[in-house]
Amino acid sequence: MTQTLTPLAEQTTRSPAEVYDEQFVPALFRQWGPVLCDAAQVSSGQRVLDVACGTGALTVAAAERVAPGGAVIGLDANPEMLTVARRKTADIEWRDGRAESLPFAAERFDAVISQFGLMFFDDREAALREMWRVLRPGGHLAVAVCDALDRSPGYAALAGLLQRLFGPPVADAFRAPFVLGDEATLLTLCDQAGIVDAKVGRREGTVRFASIDDLVSTERACVWTLGGLLDDAQFERLLAAAQRELLPFAEAGGTVAFTMPALLITASKG
Repeated sequence: MTQTLTPLAEQTTRSPAEVYDEQFVPALFRQWGPVLCDAAQVSSGQRVLDVACGTGALTVAAAERVAPGGAVIGLDANPEMLTVARRKTADIEWRDGRAESLPFAAERFDAVISQFGLMFFDDREAALREMWRVLRPGGHLAVAVCDALDRSPGYAALAGLLQRLFGPPVADAFRAPFVLGDEATLLTLCDQAGIVDAKVGRREGTVRFASIDDLVSTERACVWTLGGLLDDAQFERLLAAAQRELLPFAEAGGTVAFTMPALLITASKG
């Protein structure tokens, strides 16, 4: 079912975290909650940690799995994200903290999960080491990152358009979420972090926005990629050009959709 997204004029009055939750979660991230929970074998009665929980899409999915009798903590370093997350449910403990220095004792959790945050950590190796430290023996780790940009054709087309219109600085900012889209790189990170017998697998996902305008407007509002990089005139140029560039991904009724796979790191602690 096609979601109704907030027009850009209304987005300007909302925080980046609210835009993220209202736009990106239904378009990209909500679908991955069950996938990560399956990969980490999350089940009733468990204690689960969601690292870089954002506004809580994965955290809420995990909370549904651990009931009854389980507990989930969502941790994020962004107070605005946690403000939005806390509006969702009082049954989850939301904590302010950095992935590189988790404020928990060793071997506390049955499962540690994280989706689409590792790419943005200051020290990725330290973050993975910390996730492994707080995982109990017999517990399961599952971490998702964006696959390589060239495997996501709609975003690859948009990156190419940004390169032609505005040059490498803007295009490279947009490419940032895809920098870990390489299996060998992830396995090396896991090895350096002391994660034993880690595996990396690819899972297919879909990006779906109500229109090309909604996709481009949401990306412009995202502080982690294009936020603050384009003035109004540049945005109008981008919007007009994107109508042509992204037309191959438009469906009946104007919806725009394309594949965006993820790479999943999984490991079981002996």
